[in-house]
Parts: sequence; structure tokens; C-alpha cells
Amino acid sequence: MTLHPFFAAVVARNAGGPSLSSGPPARAREMVSAGRAALGAGPQMADVEEISITTRGGALSARLLVPDGEVAGVVVYFHGGGWVVGSIDDFDTLGRELAKRSRCAVLLPEYRLAPEHPFPAALEDAEDAIIWSAESLRRRFGSSAPIVVAGDSAGGNLATVAIRRLRRRVDVALQVLVYPVTNANFDTPSYLDSSDGLPLTRDDMKWFFSLYAPAQLWPEADISPIRSAELGCLPRTVVITAEHDVLRSDGELYARALQEAGVDVTYRQYPGTVHGFLRLHNHVDISSQALSDIADAISDTIYILA
Repeated sequence: MTLHPFFAAVVARNAGGPSLSSGPPARAREMVSAGRAALGAGPQMADVEEISITTRGGALSARLLVPDGEVAGVVVYFHGGGWVVGSIDDFDTLGRELAKRSRCAVLLPEYRLAPEHPFPAALEDAEDAIIWSAESLRRRFGSSAPIVVAGDSAGGNLATVAIRRLRRRVDVALQVLVYPVTNANFDTPSYLDSSDGLPLTRDDMKWFFSLYAPAQLWPEADISPIRSAELGCLPRTVVITAEHDVLRSDGELYARALQEAGVDVTYRQYPGTVHGFLRLHNHVDISSQALSDIADAISDTIYILA
């Protein structure tokens, strides 16, 4: 299928510009933050709190978004950015909208970024943020409040790896993985047919991996979660992919592997979309629909557990 007209226009507008991997990490971060204002504003919250979480790496900043009304659960959301770029400010609009639509408090952890803090720093931060949420936020919103862990791209990678590693310590009701990184394999069908000219390229992903961890570690399950022998321990899962995205195969193959391991999986691919499309929910219907689908999956999980 061809690109959705909105995303075709975005790709055309950015044609010939620098890629994320064409300069140093500082410039890539500036490129991402420069697009923040264009995302638009998120809805007003009943409460927005800047929190400091004590972790193995020191104090971790996080933002807690609390919607109006009774809070049904807690979503811990790890932002994307190849473990190298992105911040909670870049995902504040998305977090607010997710909180409103799911009726859940949303925690956005500011995990440490590579290359200044290479693997396993971000993963340790993700684990510690989930543990803190299960302990502290449940005390605030009720011991029966379900914990949902979600993330997109590299954030999806951190989410699913952390859940597996914490399986004997934290009860996670649902994981939501949006175009997740699940394997250090750059020769999948989507890497070979969905790269040049799109927001995320094969070269970008190789660059992100190289900054995150030494190549000899890439095949390990804590970096390439599809290679884990313990996938069956993971909770109910929603996997979202974009049709025109180098990571489409990562999501497809991971969803299939989880299903084969006995996990309850909902897989959705959104036609005509590109990597990062979820954050554009204020601008294009298909992105808004994807966010509603995620919120509905969270609400369904909470209803089942009630």
C-alpha cells in the first residue's frame, strides 16, 4: 500500500535533509526536540507531578500525568529514540492523551541515554521505574490498580525486556509495544524494503545499536528480546506496527513468537503509516485511531481484572 497522504507530505517535505545518524547524538537530539511544538498540546490533567525516583543509577526524573476522574490503573510508558534521543518532554502530549483516553495515570520516566550511559543503564532505569510504580503508585491509587507497561521503538524494547526480567517481582497486566525494537537483524523484509527516504532508516538503526551496546552483546536477549527462551512468561500483549517502517518485521515476528509461546497477543499494523506515527494523533485520523485502540486494550484489560 502507498503512504497515507499526510505521511507522504511529511516525507516529501523532509527529503534531502539530514538523517538522525548523519551527525553526533547532540544534533540528533536537537532534531527531535525541534519538532516538539508541532505535535500540539495535550489535554489538561487533574495533576501533573515531576517526580524523582531513586534507582541503581541515582535519581531518575519522571513525570506523572493524572487524568480527571477515578484513576483505573497505572501505565508506565517508555519513550522511543533508539536509546539515544528523545525525552519525556517530546512525549508529554502523547502521555496526556493516553492518560485521558485510558483513564489511567501515566508515568513517563526520563531514563538515561546512550552513548553517555550505554547498556544496561536504560534497562536498569526501566526496571527500577516499574518497581517504583508497582510499589508507590499502587499505594496512591489502590493496591488493585493494574500496572500496564508500554513503550515505542527502543522504549518498547526496554518495556518488554524489563517485564521479562521482573517477572517474579512485579505483576504486569498488559504490555503495549509500539513499533518495538526486538532483534539486531538488519536484513528482515522491512529493513530491506522500508528504509531510504523514511523517518527511520536502516543506517539509523545500525547507528543506534552501535551507540547503545558493543556488537558482541546485540544477540543477547536483553537487547534482542525475540531471542529469549522465556517468552511464555510475558503478559497479555498488544503489538502495533507501521506499514512503512524498518521495524515492521521486528513487531510482526515478535508478535508471532509470543503467540507461539502461548501469550495472548493482539497485533495491529496500520496501513500507509511510518515510524513515529503515533505521536501525530493531533494531526491525522489513523494515528488518533491507533491511540484509541491502545487505550481500549488497556481498558479491556482493566475490566477483565476487575
